[in-house]
Amino acid sequence: MSDTPPYSPGRIRPRRLRKNQVVRDLVAETHISPSQFIVPHFVLGAENEEKAIPSMPGISELGIENLVKNVGADLKLGIRSVLLFGHPDDATHKTPDGKAAWDQKGAVQRAVRRLKSEFGNDLIVMTDVCLCAYTDHGHCGIVENGYVLNDASLNPLVHTALSHAEAGADVVAPSDMMDGRIAAIRDGLDQGGHENVILLAYAVKYASGYYGPFRDAADSAPDKGDRQGYQMDPRNLLEALREAELDEQEGADILMVKPALAYLDVIQTVRNASTLPLAAYNVSGEYAAVKAAAANGWLDEAKVVRENLMAIRRAGADQIITYHARDAIKGKWL
Repeated sequence: MSDTPPYSPGRIRPRRLRKNQVVRDLVAETHISPSQFIVPHFVLGAENEEKAIPSMPGISELGIENLVKNVGADLKLGIRSVLLFGHPDDATHKTPDGKAAWDQKGAVQRAVRRLKSEFGNDLIVMTDVCLCAYTDHGHCGIVENGYVLNDASLNPLVHTALSHAEAGADVVAPSDMMDGRIAAIRDGLDQGGHENVILLAYAVKYASGYYGPFRDAADSAPDKGDRQGYQMDPRNLLEALREAELDEQEGADILMVKPALAYLDVIQTVRNASTLPLAAYNVSGEYAAVKAAAANGWLDEAKVVRENLMAIRRAGADQIITYHARDAIKGKWL
């Protein structure tokens, strides 16, 4: 054995700040609180119905009273924001213009009224504004000769946003990706006396393969073609900056990047370019992939969810829309 003394790193020892959990918590750079989570919910028109979504284990479509119970339980955990999605209970109510999207008797509008009546300002109720779940062709706008018309789609989107605001929504979130829809909706809200309703723009929404389970739940898959003509190309980053800047100029209050995990670089780039609050959507396919791997024993769900959520937050997201929120808080995974 050599008599040479072991090498010493000297004064600088980064491991000092990792020596136990209390110290690691003291110097942690990234934190997530329950108030930063937004929980998506799929709303059914029936009061007490519940339908499990097979491709999203642990997630169900909920009738309005079941929704109230779930949201009440989440409020006790500190989760104070929800994002509502709906579709007609009867597929025969789907039309080329998606007019059921702005029906005040629709599931989303009724759910908004019920939640605000039950929880008031303790709960932030957000609504997804789109036509895809309400059109008979499954696209996010008006279709003519196989093409999704941009300008003709704006008025239906404004009508939908107004119907949500009139029901009492705190935040409306257009996800359609039509050009100019943020300006159109902001003007419509303001002219309708809803100038204090917050506008959360799906500013950077990619045409992604991660949406599959969501489309099963929302019954919103297009019957022909795809959405690459209006959602963004996954190869593009500078385009994300352009879209985010346009939405900010048009009156968005909060920006969003969707999906999250494959687009952490985009989240960081948008965060560095804008001073607006930035949300990221940890989408259904990202959720389902973790659930499937965990069910097969291939991953430790708690550790992977923690890493994923911290990565999204570390990249710069101020709010995280995620199906993992309840499990992460109850399980103390964060």
